[in-house]
Amino acid sequence: MLIPAFLILAACDDGSVPTGPTRADFSAEIVDLKGKPGPPKGPEGACWQSDIRPAVIETVTEQVLVSPETRDEAGTLLSPARFASEAQQRIVSDRSTVWFRIPCPDVMTPEFIATLQRALKARGLYLLPLTGVMDAPTRTALRGWQQSRGLDSDHLSLAAARELGLVIGNF
Repeated sequence: MLIPAFLILAACDDGSVPTGPTRADFSAEIVDLKGKPGPPKGPEGACWQSDIRPAVIETVTEQVLVSPETRDEAGTLLSPARFASEAQQRIVSDRSTVWFRIPCPDVMTPEFIATLQRALKARGLYLLPLTGVMDAPTRTALRGWQQSRGLDSDHLSLAAARELGLVIGNF
């Protein structure tokens, strides 16, 4: 009697291994208006936040030959080659203002912020008591969590609020 039950249950298994939850990429929600004034056009009633994306500057340092080595006719080294360090910088990306959706201000109550702190605390990022105040430690924890997902900001994005389970939908 156990064999038929096992066969029925085995038939339900498609053989795939379950995977863990995926990590959202918040950078997909960033809107760069390329210097035009914002906020972007969006859904009616949407709330937006701007933030500055700093310029990215790359420095490349290389050794350049100042004078080559010299040798006599027999091949004996008379003076070694001399090198100098030369550094060059280039702008990889310019500073810009970016926009992203946020929960509207009327949602950001002390209870909501305390829930945000609780969610960050559960992830080991916010270690202080819950205050319900969007203070510097809360912003630091929030920036660290969002930064790991492609949004370097201490303002709560709507995408982050959704992933943390604080809001449902796109209000």
